[in-house]
Amino acid sequence: MARFADYFIVVGYDQEKAGSGEGCGKIIQRFPKKDWEGTAFPQGVEMFCQPGGWRMYRERKAPTFFTVVLTDIDSDRHYCSCLTFYEAEVNLQGSKSIEADGDDDEEAEEDGLIQPAQVFAPKSLILVSRLDYPEIFRGCLGLIYTVYIDSLSFPLEGLVANLFIFQVPVAGGSQKLFSLGAGDRQLVQTPLNDTLPVTCKSVALLFQQLGIQNVLSLFCAVLTEHKVLFHSTSYQRLGEASRALEALMFPLKYSYPYIPILPSRLLEVLSSPTPFIIGVHSMFQSEIQDLLDVIIADLDGGTIKIPECIHLSLLPEPLLHQTQTALSLVLHPDLEIADNAFPPPRTAPSNLKLLDKEVRAVFLRLFAQLFQGYRSCLQLIRIHSEPVIHFHKTAFLGQRGLIENDFLTKVLDGMAFAGFVSERGPPYRACDLFDELVALDVDSVKKEEISPAKLQKHIRELSEQLYRNENPNPHMAFQKVPRPSEGSHLRVHQVPFPLLDDEKVEKLLQEGVAKHTSVHPSTRPERKCVVPAGPPVVSILCKSGSVFNSARRLEVVRSCISFIFDNKILETEKTLPAALRALKGKAARQCLTDELSLHVQQNRAILDHQQFDYIIRMMNCALQDCSSSEEYAVASALLPLSTAFYRKLAAGVNQFAYTCIQDHPIWTNQQFWEATFYSEVQSQIRALYLNTPQEKGIITARPKDVDEKEQTAMDLAAEQLRSWPSLSKERQQELVKNEESTVFSQAIHYASLMVYLLVPLDTSKNKLLRNAPATDWESGSNSIVTNSIAGSVAESFDTESGFEDSENSDMANSVVRFVARFIDKVCTESGVTQEHIKSLHSMIPGIVAMQMEALEAVHRESRRLPPIQKPKILRPALLPGEEFVSEGLRVLLDPDGREEATGGLLGGPHILPAEGALFLTTYRIIFKGIPHDPLVGEQAVIRAFPVSTLTKEKKISIQNQLQQNMQEGLQLRSASFQLIKVAFDEEVSSEMVEIFRKHLQRIRYPQSIFTSFAFAAGQTAPQLILPKQKERNTGFRTLSKTIVKGAKRAGKITMGRGSQTTLKKNDRGSRMTWHEDDDISISDDGEPPPSSTLRASEKSTMEQLVEQSCFRDYQRLGFGTITASSSRSKSGEQFRITAVNRLYSLCRSYPGLLVVPQAVQDSSLHKVARCYRHNRLPVVCWKHPHTKAVLLRSGGFHGKSVVGLFKSQNPSSTAPASSSDSSSSLEQEKYLQAILDSIPIYFKMNGNNTLSNRSLIGLSPGSERRTSRIPKMAPVHLDIPFSNSFTRGGMWASLRSSSRLSQHPMVADVGARLAGKDLAPPAGSSSLQAQLLKQQAAFYVFGEKSHLRGLRVDSSLNCELVPVDFADTRQVKASFKKLLRACTPSATSSDPDDAFLKALGDSEWILQLHKILQLALTLVELLDSGSSVLLSLEDGWDMTTQVVSLVQLLSDPFYRTLEGFQVLLEKEWLSFGHKFSQRSNLSPSSQGSGFTPIFLQFLDCVHQILEQHPLEFEFNQYYVKFLAYHHISNRFKNFLLDSDYERLEHGLLFEDKGDKQARRGICIWECINRMHRRSPIFFNYLYSPSESEVILKPSISIPSLDKWDFFTDETLSTGPCYDWRMMAVRSESLEEAETISNSKRRIVWPCYSSVSRAQPDAITKLLADIEKLEGKLNQSAERWQTTLERVRISIQEDLKQEGNLRKQSVSISGLIPTSSLQAFQRRSMLHLPDSSLVEDRSTATANGINRRAATLYNQFTPKSEENRSYEGILYKRGALLKGWKPRWFVLDITKHQLRYYDTGEDTNCRGHIDLAEVESVMIAAPTIGTPKHISEKAFFDLKTSKRVYNFCASDAPSAQLWMDKIQNCISDA
Repeated sequence: MARFADYFIVVGYDQEKAGSGEGCGKIIQRFPKKDWEGTAFPQGVEMFCQPGGWRMYRERKAPTFFTVVLTDIDSDRHYCSCLTFYEAEVNLQGSKSIEADGDDDEEAEEDGLIQPAQVFAPKSLILVSRLDYPEIFRGCLGLIYTVYIDSLSFPLEGLVANLFIFQVPVAGGSQKLFSLGAGDRQLVQTPLNDTLPVTCKSVALLFQQLGIQNVLSLFCAVLTEHKVLFHSTSYQRLGEASRALEALMFPLKYSYPYIPILPSRLLEVLSSPTPFIIGVHSMFQSEIQDLLDVIIADLDGGTIKIPECIHLSLLPEPLLHQTQTALSLVLHPDLEIADNAFPPPRTAPSNLKLLDKEVRAVFLRLFAQLFQGYRSCLQLIRIHSEPVIHFHKTAFLGQRGLIENDFLTKVLDGMAFAGFVSERGPPYRACDLFDELVALDVDSVKKEEISPAKLQKHIRELSEQLYRNENPNPHMAFQKVPRPSEGSHLRVHQVPFPLLDDEKVEKLLQEGVAKHTSVHPSTRPERKCVVPAGPPVVSILCKSGSVFNSARRLEVVRSCISFIFDNKILETEKTLPAALRALKGKAARQCLTDELSLHVQQNRAILDHQQFDYIIRMMNCALQDCSSSEEYAVASALLPLSTAFYRKLAAGVNQFAYTCIQDHPIWTNQQFWEATFYSEVQSQIRALYLNTPQEKGIITARPKDVDEKEQTAMDLAAEQLRSWPSLSKERQQELVKNEESTVFSQAIHYASLMVYLLVPLDTSKNKLLRNAPATDWESGSNSIVTNSIAGSVAESFDTESGFEDSENSDMANSVVRFVARFIDKVCTESGVTQEHIKSLHSMIPGIVAMQMEALEAVHRESRRLPPIQKPKILRPALLPGEEFVSEGLRVLLDPDGREEATGGLLGGPHILPAEGALFLTTYRIIFKGIPHDPLVGEQAVIRAFPVSTLTKEKKISIQNQLQQNMQEGLQLRSASFQLIKVAFDEEVSSEMVEIFRKHLQRIRYPQSIFTSFAFAAGQTAPQLILPKQKERNTGFRTLSKTIVKGAKRAGKITMGRGSQTTLKKNDRGSRMTWHEDDDISISDDGEPPPSSTLRASEKSTMEQLVEQSCFRDYQRLGFGTITASSSRSKSGEQFRITAVNRLYSLCRSYPGLLVVPQAVQDSSLHKVARCYRHNRLPVVCWKHPHTKAVLLRSGGFHGKSVVGLFKSQNPSSTAPASSSDSSSSLEQEKYLQAILDSIPIYFKMNGNNTLSNRSLIGLSPGSERRTSRIPKMAPVHLDIPFSNSFTRGGMWASLRSSSRLSQHPMVADVGARLAGKDLAPPAGSSSLQAQLLKQQAAFYVFGEKSHLRGLRVDSSLNCELVPVDFADTRQVKASFKKLLRACTPSATSSDPDDAFLKALGDSEWILQLHKILQLALTLVELLDSGSSVLLSLEDGWDMTTQVVSLVQLLSDPFYRTLEGFQVLLEKEWLSFGHKFSQRSNLSPSSQGSGFTPIFLQFLDCVHQILEQHPLEFEFNQYYVKFLAYHHISNRFKNFLLDSDYERLEHGLLFEDKGDKQARRGICIWECINRMHRRSPIFFNYLYSPSESEVILKPSISIPSLDKWDFFTDETLSTGPCYDWRMMAVRSESLEEAETISNSKRRIVWPCYSSVSRAQPDAITKLLADIEKLEGKLNQSAERWQTTLERVRISIQEDLKQEGNLRKQSVSISGLIPTSSLQAFQRRSMLHLPDSSLVEDRSTATANGINRRAATLYNQFTPKSEENRSYEGILYKRGALLKGWKPRWFVLDITKHQLRYYDTGEDTNCRGHIDLAEVESVMIAAPTIGTPKHISEKAFFDLKTSKRVYNFCASDAPSAQLWMDKIQNCISDA
């Protein structure tokens, strides 16, 4: 029983303190005066009863009531009910704090009449109780107020005294009537069970206010210990919401600050660091807005605000979804039927109180599911005298499958759950609803999830129980509480609340208490019972573990262990890798520990060395692979085994298994030791009570027939607890002592186990002293990352542990401290006596010292063991001139993320990891070894890449898959899309690794190009003294001297007539360049221009320049002869080739010969060049053969000097003549004018050809928007405001499309700004016609936006400016980095679905290709329609080169031949100064700049075009890949330097014909030509260029661009196939292979074998066969080109004879007749079938293009008649006892076979019958199961040499027809 109320308090407004500004209250009276013992008087009541602050009011308000909850120091709650009413304030001094302005105070007593009061002060009656009956307290306080306000004739003192006298039962569901003695009759209803919260209807209200989602968020926030704050304008609502939120947490109890109503004075509590649930009035909204870590719920607005810094963990799925569904069922029952056509008649809405219980039932079920099986994870440590219970969190989370789930982890770590365990842990106690619910069967819960009806039924049952708990009695007794009369609070004249008589109250109280004490209340004893245990833990997703063939895996593990113990070494070796892989499965690890413990029981614990080694490996593997969820379980199962297995090292020296498994972090995890210790203690205590002899007076209540083994520790404990009170004192003490000593003995045992696992074998390595953080494991599981484990306890050590000192004493100390800390914790928790703890502490150092001594001997002996046999190191074959730099370091090649090599995706054994060695040569880094998996066999695995392509090299530590320990490793990533990730063997010391890395750095960046492999190969380079770096920018004169010196030394330049003249020539040339002059120039240097004829001494240089491919190409394009002046050549050519740059004085990065307009003098070129970056002035590089439009390239403009051209500047400038700026820009204007004049104006007039309809829709908008002005002589010209012509979409719009690459999307009006003001057309403009005919400018300048901004085309120039967005080198570099990471990830991706494609997309590489191709296509269209184009982007050597080259490739078929492509690269890339060594990061100077693959991007574009136009290129994909690989490999000299000038400087530019010795460095073109002559490796058999469509227009939308397989393919059998020296070696090895295997069957692994060699395409195979036959016949081998040519001619002959040569459509230039095929069909021609040309029927591919090549016929001629002589449906009978099936049969005379398909439309042949094998065809009789409706005459049989086929046609005539056709075929043959 409990006292109904503890205190009654009257609080009023404090007048004295009111002057201070903020009003406050004071306690006027309190009863009783003395504190009750055990219940202190609550402090701060006066603040809480006016939470908004005390103040006076202008009008009288209605009385209010709310309940405040105060928590005392013992965390008991006091419920303070406050009833507040307002009294007229007579005393007015305090009127300062009135709410309104007190202007009219002085009129108050005017005329001496008593005015009605104008100021009202609040007064509160407060009832303080420990019971929570708000409604009854409201009644009581209301009664006291009524008696006062209505002046009823009851003494207030008596009412107050009665409050304290009345006693109420705490629980049990009884009703209790009472009266305060004022004519009232009140009823207290106690709940049935006081552990269940009482909510009335507050939960339902909360959901109404906030909604399901928000309440769930708050619920999760409270459970995960976040701060929650409610605000509302109603105090009552705040109280209800807080009560509801707390009730939802049941069975957990909220143990943090809980203040439903917080007064204004205490607002700073909100910034306290602990979690809380608090409510405040909405008037303080502004104060609470800036709280950073508080979740704020607005009850009135129905919203919650979660700050950004809070990560709210939500319920784990599927529970979250189920809870939401259930809540929706309960709260919105009409939602289900909302869509019904005939909704049922409206049911009455559920009573709020019932609804409240239903919502609570949902949450109760949620907790039961969340904590399902929690009892099976309780660890019982002590039973008597007080149960001590520990909860095994990791086991619980692991078995629930929620180890990663942060919600449940946070809940289990929270205070509430700790309270839950200590309260609900004991197995014998009072039970409630939750205990029954959590013990329910899992299946029943599952059934409810499936059917909503069952779920509703269960929720209803639960809610009824909850409702009955609050309202147990159906019929309520009659209640009567008088209420104040209506409007009584508004009466004008009211007496203030009277002061009560203290003595009287005290006296009445004493009497009442005396009367009650005589009646002693009978307390009902608590009903205790055994708590139901419930089912064991089940995973939340209820998926059984991986179904993945676990039985097979267990079998593997079992057999492997039995092999080990039976000493079958060979079998063990075979099964071990599979067993280690199987150990990745949970069941297999369980199986391993079970099997091993069986062997221990059979006394097979002494092992020999080999066995010991295997067992250790399996233990390590099990420890390393287990996920964090079951790490504890595996480790604790291995603990006893590790101290059981051992091997004898020497007499008296045994090595136990634990010395070899110490490296795992689990051993330094204190929680693990605690959990394991506790479970061990639990089993010991269980054993203690199981074996208790019965005659000691404990009678077990269990019937004897129940097997005692079944009793869990919990069952036993329940029994013990039940019988405990009935035991004698001595017996009780005896039991306590027994338990204590059990725990103590376990503690000793565990102390020594810990010492075993913590003292390392090699005492110099101390795990506990490493300060590495425990969190750097690369993956979530505790895989081991370093050989010495990062102690997860290292941080919490004492100060000394910071130093790493290999002194043994230090190591000993750290172990002693770790163990001591463990002992302290577990012993105090489990109640071990202090003496015992002390004795333990004194033992530990001794144990450690002994262990260290013992281990010294073991360590010494174990070092003497013979090393394990390792595979021998295979040496890789080297290229000529390649030398080893470092001997092979023994390594293990780890699988990287590329799945194929591990054999995983494609089946087959795992090629990686492979054991071998890592070599460094002067050219490559090579790994060569053999796969570790013995099933793969002894094949070599080679992975290599050129050193110069290394992009990143970093040290890593790798988990060695085989030895299961950590090793240092190296990860080398290459720009040739290779990744070598190796772990070094133990024998490789870290010094050796460092030396290897130093060598690597040295070779990576050779000091000069002569030390690079292209030169070093096979010869020693003479030391060339190059100009020092700092001289680079000195005057040209000194440079030219150095060049000549350098060249003399290198013996490269042929000196003309004696070296003097050359030197003079060079000197003079350099002087000349600065003072040249000419008639356009205004410069006043007076030296006359030299004559234009070339001096004899320069001839030699000129001869060599003329031999360059640059010049050859100019001549092919018809750019005339080399001239130096403006004298027109006879032919009237517009352009001339100038040699002004022969000494690279005009522009360092340009070739020696340039094509410029005929009209421009050499001398003025210098001035023009100054206007461009790096002097790269516009020069012509290609001319369209038909339209004669020219393509020019240049660097970007220098901002300052373009002004001349575009702001029509006054030529007679008043600036001083020497001003180079003005003169240069004038020159530039003239130069562009000269270009414009030289451009032939040619436009195709027929509309379809002007520009292809695809891209130029926007180029020709309606002419009415245009303005025109016709200059005297200029070609017809349009001055188009830029905005009109280009911004309406169309091509420029697409160029400009603001894709992700361009940061500043083009603004539509840029063009308008560029083009200046619109010019009005002259009145009588006669040229309108011409203007309409010609709708585009003659000359387009494509430039960067930033350069063209603010420029204006001079209106007289027929010229347009087009700004371009493009990817700059930084973006290309970044994109390449991502691409490289996508293609060679270093680790397998966690998200297997789309990881590669997603990464590929993210790299934006394809997007950049799209932009480049788009720009190139635009230029192609313009040139083709007759406009000339100048491309002037960036420095003119990256993007410009890419686009210019692509334009030429797309427009000119010459460049699509092998020779032409070489010319294109030499001209545009090498001569025009693409910075190969800088972009490819080859030289020391570019070391920091990173790899920027501009050239690779270009080659990828070429690959895309080649994919789409396979007939147009003479070279194949392999050629493109070969260039891609070698432009960065340093194997060839061509790509080593940045420009022709640098090549001249190093003496590499000209090959000297005379002196053979001097030729050094390997040239890639010679190499390619040699290879091409020898074999068709670079040749594209489909090459058959179209005569009509010369210009290629590939589709460039992003979906039509493919990933280039250069990025992903690899050949592990030989290493990269681009280093062709291996050719000879390979062909021999192939022949060997063929002699060995006579079977036709060969295994081809896509990532291991080279597919194109294993399955060559038909033509390659035929050529090879011909070569073999020639060899056999001893004929001299014919060149393959000759053979192919003969074949081609004969094919054409055949076609002519057959007569199916359709004149117009068949192109017969190629090998393959390509009748009018679609593009896709052309592409499919690459898949030539073997079967069509040779006997062998395996399908094959052309140069490895597609592995699943289908046959030629199926691909592209499914219906063309020449292949199908006759076709139709026949029924064919399957093999024996199979039914008849209709199939579509095709008789093919050409291929001489009868093929059948599923249907006529089907293109994939199901099978075929070779007519050559058919012996006869005859009419047959019908057999069983024939189709019903068919006549008997329709059957016939086809007899072949192998079997008889039964056929049946639709009727007799068609059967006859078929037989005739087949017969004809056979006879023809």
